[in-house]
Amino acid sequence: MQHLIWNLDPILLDIGFLKIRWYGLMFASGFVGSFLTMQWIYQREGKNVEELDTLLWYMVIATIVGARLGHTLFYDPAYYLSNPIKILAIWEGGLASHGATLGIILALYLYSRKFGDSYFWLLDRVSIPTALAGACIRVGNFLNSEILGIPTQEPWGVIFVRIDPQPRHPVQLYEALCYLVIYGVSLMLYKKHGDKPGFVFGCFISMLFTVRFFLEYFKTEQAMYDTGVALTTGQLLSIPFVLAGIGCVIWSLRNHQPNPTT
Repeated sequence: MQHLIWNLDPILLDIGFLKIRWYGLMFASGFVGSFLTMQWIYQREGKNVEELDTLLWYMVIATIVGARLGHTLFYDPAYYLSNPIKILAIWEGGLASHGATLGIILALYLYSRKFGDSYFWLLDRVSIPTALAGACIRVGNFLNSEILGIPTQEPWGVIFVRIDPQPRHPVQLYEALCYLVIYGVSLMLYKKHGDKPGFVFGCFISMLFTVRFFLEYFKTEQAMYDTGVALTTGQLLSIPFVLAGIGCVIWSLRNHQPNPTT
């Protein structure tokens, strides 16, 4: 067989009362990597690293709640509104990056209001490790045989035995790789343009959801309803984020030009 056969048990460790899943491990790894990145940023800028403990909790809660509500309301609202208790069943799968992004944006606003940090300062810096966390989560999706790609006969196609015998695009890994590139680019933008509020965040959100838009062509449709247009639900949701990111970059450049020398 020229294709990779993938049949990993989603449970990494089962000790009866406790089951540790590969997806959960990758989810946690994303937050650890994000914390270490933010720790480096805070140390670089002379900020109090101890503040990150509180910020991390804001981020964890915002990501999980936002991603879950995004999935239930964006991709299958009829089912979840008819069975609201199922909204809490995160272990059954279903987290949406669009909802997670909205949750993080809101959480950072609440955090900035409570602790006095600049809102755009936080957005710029938190967006950097968010890409790293997203990469880890997409690897977790691959390990979990979920968020599947469309069938392909390319030699790098993967057969997810737990799903069907068709070789498919490993779109989860495509996305993870793109997010790692965005993570690196965002770090470089931060070093060069970190003094322009909103610039790094605008670039990040534009890059992230441009990737999401085009990779949707390689994914099976996740929404349980017809959008009525040629675009998927994921693509329709990505467009406003891309436009908002571009607008944020333009606003940042127009309002934070260097003072001309005299």
